[in-house]
Amino acid sequence: MDVLDIPTLVTERLRLRAFRKSDIDDYAAMNADPEVMRSFGGELWERERSFRHMSFLLGHWQLLGTGMWAVELRETGEFVGMIGFAEPEGWPGFELAWTLARRFWGHGYATEGARAALDHAFTVWKRDRVISLIQAENSASIRVAERLGESLQGRTDLKGQEMLRYGIDRENLPLRLRHLRGGPATARGELRSRRLKGRFRVG
Repeated sequence: MDVLDIPTLVTERLRLRAFRKSDIDDYAAMNADPEVMRSFGGELWERERSFRHMSFLLGHWQLLGTGMWAVELRETGEFVGMIGFAEPEGWPGFELAWTLARRFWGHGYATEGARAALDHAFTVWKRDRVISLIQAENSASIRVAERLGESLQGRTDLKGQEMLRYGIDRENLPLRLRHLRGGPATARGELRSRRLKGRFRVG
């Protein structure tokens, strides 16, 4: 069986790492929160569905070499949510997405983690374009996308639901995003340091 090669990204406050079986309690609780799921149609997930979706997330890495990270606080190890990429068969593009547990809203964690992920996509994976699909009423996620430098590029029908399509090209990535404290440069520098010291560990 092949070992999943999932990089770990580190920012000022966050660690983006591979999902683990031990994340299921927190992941299931997040997906059963009505406020969290409001932006995904409102349907609450039972624990079994969350477990199946975790398996899908890890399978995305196995098949495509990209995917979603579990996000935790560096200081405490608390599970914050997930940030990363989705591009399954039939998807409208290479999507950067984020979902955080409600108690971690309002602290800038989504923007901080998504900046690190976006930088990794452009500088390591050499992706030319990234999109984010957001419901029109999800003003918080729209603000995150705009802070990342994404702009509204149209609307997309996603399985019968109309979504706003935000996006950004690698050549248009604002230089200021590369130098913000706790942003992508920090994640890239610490990741490189771990590899050089021989302490880099997948997951």
